[in-house]
Amino acid sequence: MPNLMLLSLSGNKLYGDVPSSLCQLQNLAVIDLARNLFSGELPNCWKHDLAVLDLSSNNLSGGIPDTIGSLSSLEALHLSNNSLSGEIPLSLQGCTGLAILDLSQNKFTGKVPTWIGESCPFLKILQLRSNMFAGRIPRNLSRLFGLQIVDLADNNLSGTIPKSFGKFASMNVSRANPEQVLPGPNTSWYVESMEVVMKGKALMYGDSNGILSLVTALDLSGNNLYGTIPREFGSLRGLMSLNLSGNHLNGEIPKEVGSMQSLVSLDLSRNDLSAAIPSTMTYLTFLSYLELSSNNLSGRIPSGNQLQTFNESTYSGNPGLCGFPVKQVCENDDNDAGTRNNNTSEEDGAGSQVWLPYLGTAPGFVVGFLVFWGTLILKSNWKDAYLSYIDRQYDRFYVIVAITFNRCKNSYVCIPKYISLYGSFGTL
Repeated sequence: MPNLMLLSLSGNKLYGDVPSSLCQLQNLAVIDLARNLFSGELPNCWKHDLAVLDLSSNNLSGGIPDTIGSLSSLEALHLSNNSLSGEIPLSLQGCTGLAILDLSQNKFTGKVPTWIGESCPFLKILQLRSNMFAGRIPRNLSRLFGLQIVDLADNNLSGTIPKSFGKFASMNVSRANPEQVLPGPNTSWYVESMEVVMKGKALMYGDSNGILSLVTALDLSGNNLYGTIPREFGSLRGLMSLNLSGNHLNGEIPKEVGSMQSLVSLDLSRNDLSAAIPSTMTYLTFLSYLELSSNNLSGRIPSGNQLQTFNESTYSGNPGLCGFPVKQVCENDDNDAGTRNNNTSEEDGAGSQVWLPYLGTAPGFVVGFLVFWGTLILKSNWKDAYLSYIDRQYDRFYVIVAITFNRCKNSYVCIPKYISLYGSFGTL
């Protein structure tokens, strides 16, 4: 873009204070000083049309200066992995063009501001993990139409999970069309990247090909949340990662979780969840990471699809669970085994009874056979009479067949009679 400048000095070993002269530079769209050794407080002199400010992974302290709130064109603010403290200043609501707000891994206190859900209509990524925020989670965050990543993990948040979180518009449908996360004209040429915790580890997603815009995640882990998992979460059919671990959630896992068709990662470990694992979870065919350990779940582990691929550690710390892959056998399996054994015994007994008549008949058949042929061999006159009888019956059959064929030549009417005659040969 003409007349716009980018200052990128990230990944060096620059140290000292952040120069206040940066505040005075005009036509500067991007300042990227991430992953350096800058210390001290941020200068309080920001102005002009800055679009991206990235000072993450330094040694900065103090609070967020009020003048950053005057950057109405600011689209991305990265201040993660520092030692910043205090509350998020009210002046920051002046950054109405924010798409990314990343304040994770600092020492911020106070409440998560409710004005975020009102003054940042373009917000897509909200990263506040690993701070000291307290109080309840603002319900009005769900009003943000484009919010696709919400990470409030590892704070001191309390209360219940807002049911309105089941209405996140960008998590309600599968995202298929890549687009730039930063929407403004001053950043159309800038490549954004973000670290997102998913599958139990931090993964870096770049926006050079629009991949970051496809990522959807909701992480509320490591807080003091209680109550049940909202059934409304079943509407989040486009959500890829859900992490509610390390809270005090109770009740059952709602069967509506099975409707979250895009889930790749699901972590509900270290809570007080009870009852059985819903069989609807077998519908989660994209699931590749599952953690249900350290709860009070019970009953048989559902089988089928992706649930068959997880090992025993996924379900550890739930003494009431049974069935594969845990070692505890379900009671029904014992009953089924007993029933199968009983059925086998009954079938064996029934089989023996079926064969008893034949076992009794066989000796009689053998004895009769030996007596009949033995008699014919020993008494030649009886043998001659028997063979003579066979010859007469053969001659009789031959004559009847010959006469029948002579009468029925070229006549299809006699065919059934012939068949009947042939079939009665054994009685002749």
